[in-house]
Parts: sequence; structure tokens; C-alpha cells
Amino acid sequence: MVMIEVTGLTYYYPLSHTPALKEINLQIEAGQFVAVIGANGAGKSTLCLVLSGLIPTLFNGRMLGNVTINSMNTRNHTPGEFAGRVGLVLQNPTNQISEMRYTVFEEVAFGLENLGVSPSEMPERIEHVLRLTGLIDLRDRSPFTLSGGQRQRLALASMLVLDPPVLVLDEPTAMLDPQGSREVFHIIQTLTTKNTTVVITEHNLEWIAQTADRVIALNKGSIVLDGNPEFVLTSPLLETFGIDYLRYTQAARESQIYGLWPSQTPLPVTLEQSVLGFNRVSSIKKGGG
Repeated sequence: MVMIEVTGLTYYYPLSHTPALKEINLQIEAGQFVAVIGANGAGKSTLCLVLSGLIPTLFNGRMLGNVTINSMNTRNHTPGEFAGRVGLVLQNPTNQISEMRYTVFEEVAFGLENLGVSPSEMPERIEHVLRLTGLIDLRDRSPFTLSGGQRQRLALASMLVLDPPVLVLDEPTAMLDPQGSREVFHIIQTLTTKNTTVVITEHNLEWIAQTADRVIALNKGSIVLDGNPEFVLTSPLLETFGIDYLRYTQAARESQIYGLWPSQTPLPVTLEQSVLGFNRVSSIKKGGG
């Protein structure tokens, strides 16, 4: 089932003559975990706003083409109508805190209240996402006393509690330490097993390589690469778009020059693939000796 369909999408911000997104055609299946990568200014955040239904309704720019999310065309529905259907987590979590609730628990409940969820259903759903995001011990804390990383978890919890079929995340680990990033990606993987469609922009390609089903690379508002992580993250075009290779890929590329990486073996994007490749070289050399 196609959950997201984008056809002929071009978008100009107000007063801009250069498109932020250009001729985007895209289909994303239900339950797919899609990572969007690209250099700064490539159009990643704009695509997130499009896929959350905020563009074109809340922005006064010019949009060509159509975006359909869960059978709803974004031209014909307000962001309020997408609430509960598409969850958006922004890079700066402070922008998503309501400033209208006194505790973490109440902040997570805020979205449920706006959707008219029965009060009897709320505690169980809230407790579940607080545990999932590691915030259960902070349930009675004020959101304003949380660290940046804790606020990011709160923003994520506030979306997860709505149980949206589509979740869009714009660099959700930007303010997290490595352990926090690992936990966020673990949460996302858990969601995709429940058929939640996830679109995430992320600079940390190591996490993308380990978890994403599909990677889309943007450059100057256009899709330039689209495929599985092994295809996109080892593409010889990557550096021309201002995207660095993973350290495992770079080490194998350099090793090929000296015959230390099998020429017929695909370049690695994870530690496990790297170890297997170098072990294969070692075995060949021992056998030849």
C-alpha cells in the first residue's frame, strides 16, 4: 500500500525565485523507513514540511504538483485535519513545547486532549510512550527544566502518543548524545514493525546505514539518488553532492588502491560488513601463502 505519493512537486518559498524543491516524484510504502540525506540547503527540512501537510497550507509560497498522504491531498486539507495522521518532530524541540502545561505527563497529554481522546484512555497511552522514550522518571518534571536531549525525547513522545500512521522527523538526534541517538533509532525501528511509515532527515549516516530500508539523497532540491543504504551510501556521486562517505566505506575505498579490499566485494556501510570484507582478504592471503 502506498502511504505517501508525491508527483511533480516543485516549491518556492515566498519572494524566492529559486525552488527549494524541484520536480520531486516519490512513492513511499506503508511501514517503510526512509532516510533523507543531503548537504545543508539541499531541501530536507522543506520536504519534511511538505510531507507533514504544513506546505502549502501554512506557508505562502508557490507549490506545483501534488502530495497525497494516506489518501489525503495536502491541497484539500488543513494541518488540523492531518493531526493524528501525520506526526512531525522538528530539529529544535523547544519549538514544539506548548508552554501551556506544567509537567511532562501533561505535555504529552496535550495532543490527546486536542484530538478529543477519552480521558480514560489517556493514562495508559501516555505511560507507554514515556517508558518507550525513557521519560517515565521525569513525568512530574516541568518541561522547562529538561535538558535539550530530554526535550527532544518529549517532542517525540508527544507525537508517538497520537499513534500516527506516518511519522516525519527532521534531524531528531541533533541534540542527543550517542546513547540517546541509539535509543531514538531503536524506537523508530520498533514503530516500523507496527507498520508506521517513517521519514527521517539525518546527518549521522552510521545510524541510517544500520536501520533505514531506503535512502534518498537530495541536492539543490532534487532527488539525485534513491535506493537501499548499500547503493546510496557507497555511490561515487555522493561526494559531489557534499555528503561524506561513512568511515567504513572510506577505509575500504582506500584499501582497494593497495589490494586490501576485494575488487568484486561491495563497499561496506556498516562495521559488520567491513569486518567481513577485511577477513575475506586475510583468508585469501593466508591461503595464497
